[in-house]
Amino acid sequence: MPDLSLSIPTEIRRDLAIQEIEATIVDVPTVRKHKLSSLSVSAQSYVIVQLRLANGVTGIGEAATLGGPRWSEESVESIKATIDTYLKPALIGTPADRFVAAGRRMDEAAKRNNAAKGAIESALFDAVGKTSGVPAVQLLGGAVRDSVPVLWTLASGDPVQEIEEAEHKIAARLHNTFKVKIGAQAPEADMARMRRLAGALEGRAKLIVDANQAWDETTALRCLPILAELGIALVEQPLAAWNMPGMARLRARSTVPLMADECVFSTHDMLDVARSSAADVVSLKLVKHGGLLATRDVAAVARAAGIGLYGGCLLESSIGAAAHLQVFAGLGDLEWGCEHFGPQILTGDLVTEPLRFEDFHIHLPTGPGLGVTLDPAQLRRYRRQ
Repeated sequence: MPDLSLSIPTEIRRDLAIQEIEATIVDVPTVRKHKLSSLSVSAQSYVIVQLRLANGVTGIGEAATLGGPRWSEESVESIKATIDTYLKPALIGTPADRFVAAGRRMDEAAKRNNAAKGAIESALFDAVGKTSGVPAVQLLGGAVRDSVPVLWTLASGDPVQEIEEAEHKIAARLHNTFKVKIGAQAPEADMARMRRLAGALEGRAKLIVDANQAWDETTALRCLPILAELGIALVEQPLAAWNMPGMARLRARSTVPLMADECVFSTHDMLDVARSSAADVVSLKLVKHGGLLATRDVAAVARAAGIGLYGGCLLESSIGAAAHLQVFAGLGDLEWGCEHFGPQILTGDLVTEPLRFEDFHIHLPTGPGLGVTLDPAQLRRYRRQ
């Protein structure tokens, strides 16, 4: 990949040395419980990165987790410790516009830790974009879209509440595609819940489901035909991340497309999924792939294999969602839309002007860098003591 810093004039690059990196843990309550197969959260935790350059510009980035180190090995506590102890010393004094070089320095300082690296790289793109007065997507090659279809996740486990929630989102023209989190209950209870949702929303909304690795192969083979009968459009990660042969066997027998999530962190993982014919779609997340550039790389491998692209989330605030949108806006294809509803599920956002949701789309912010501005008062309000 060419060095993207070549697009920055030399006289500007002189002032792009990284002077300071500060990582802050915040905990923001959610408007309702968000239940996955293995955990439930009523507050979302983030690490907010502020990266200051020699020219005085500060870039921001965000790392999100779900319920501690249960979705992946990283927690907000480990992310902050990794940034403060290893990644920050590796980058202080280096030029912010050398994105690829910065990534290599971080890889040398710490293995994996993708969410921590992704937050710093987001802050780098934000700072350089602000310095040069262009959106981060412009540094990635330019935008092909300025909005992305966005779904909402139904994850309370109560079908009555979920139907009411979905009806509200449809009426407000915010969302007409819904992802239903399943796997926390017995498969029979989940299928009964899906029948109620599909019946109530038939003809007015599209449904997908996410089992979050909760099923074994036998359970999946029993449930997938039921989901096909109900018209479910997509099933995400029904089996454990390690069970790629099982995913391939399921895909060969399922009439519902399957999406890979937890089994794809790296480009190597994506290549393994492609070689195994284990998925029809892949969920892209900065916290998995390690930043904007790596997310584009994973997307490129997927597209080369004919695998569809979906913009996944980890309940990011407007900061993390904006970073994702800078990548999604530049992808040639994003046929499955995205799920960056995170800012709407929080009781308070972390930016001065939250992202815009309208006509079933989330809209790319128009400002330089990530296009959003950190709200210092909100950072103080939600900062972990």
